[in-house]
Amino acid sequence: MLILRRKKNESLLIGENIRVTIIECASDGVRLAIDAPKQISILREELSEAEQINKTAITPDMSSVWMLQSLLRRENSADTKEESATTK
Repeated sequence: MLILRRKKNESLLIGENIRVTIIECASDGVRLAIDAPKQISILREELSEAEQINKTAITPDMSSVWMLQSLLRRENSADTKEESATTK
């Protein structure tokens, strides 16, 4: 990790095409301006973490899927047995 000290209106370069400029320094945070090509995604870390949590939440655990399949098979076989018992 690189740690730098910058003052208001000072910049740093990342590679040849990304410039980060300090816009404002305050007690509650720092405002940054980031100049980068459009194809480079810039996302706050907490949003990236929330996105990962959401993806994990919507991805079913395979053991849960297998259990649901098993329960549905049992229910279907019980319904089939009831139908054949009532038709006799």
